[in-house]
Amino acid sequence: MTSTLTAPRTGAQQSTPDRTNWHGAGVWTQIVVLTGRSLRAVLKDPRIVVFSLLQPLIMLTLFSQVFGKALMSSIQTGSYINYLMPAILVTTGIGASLQSGVGLITDMKNGVLGRFRSLPIRMGSVLLARSLADLFRTAVQLVILLGAAAVLFGFSPKGGFLGTFSAWLLALLVSWSLTWVFLAIASWVRKEEVMQSVGFLAMFPLMFASSAFVPLDALPDWLSIVARINPLTYAVDASRDLSLAMPVGTGVLSAVGTSAVLLVVGAFFAVKGFRRPL
Repeated sequence: MTSTLTAPRTGAQQSTPDRTNWHGAGVWTQIVVLTGRSLRAVLKDPRIVVFSLLQPLIMLTLFSQVFGKALMSSIQTGSYINYLMPAILVTTGIGASLQSGVGLITDMKNGVLGRFRSLPIRMGSVLLARSLADLFRTAVQLVILLGAAAVLFGFSPKGGFLGTFSAWLLALLVSWSLTWVFLAIASWVRKEEVMQSVGFLAMFPLMFASSAFVPLDALPDWLSIVARINPLTYAVDASRDLSLAMPVGTGVLSAVGTSAVLLVVGAFFAVKGFRRPL
């Protein structure tokens, strides 16, 4: 009979943790940490916050003050600022969504994502964290816009707080769905110049060939046809119906359904493209 003697482990050996089975933190922990990282990057550079607010504020001022009186006879809400502001909520969210794609490409170029790939981090968590951080930033941005519109231009819709809050939520949903679309585009093109060109080519027809700034009846016949099939028109009209306490009908459901489809499709292609080698 033979016996096997096991040498006692030293103190150093006993204190060494076994990392062979460590697979990193949980998914939700990863999302929270990565979301905080993206938000801190924005807060460290106040210029990002300032410039992201200037563009929608300038647009709000120009359209409300320059075109307001000229279009008063074409609207039925009694105040052009009440007609305009729901559209500004939606269009501002589109601009913020485009910046999400540009930010993702920046992270690809500066080596951050390369370091993430060497860690036990799910790539889907990286994308979700970026989308949530940008969604939070957009939410704050829209609140500031609403406050400025109320204080400076007398924005006071009939729907009151509940209607405005509902329009705000709808604008965030539309923005989040388009964020995933632009993240998908960014994960495939991977060039800032191309990303910005594609984004602006998509944004301007969506914004101006819609009911965002002018009622459909005031548009030329051919442009009115384009605007009626523009998906942004449904989102703007639904936001406007909510804030102005107008009959909602199926407009809100159409906007929510379209946003949900864009979100799912965009997330699928974003994750698929993001997993490609850098």
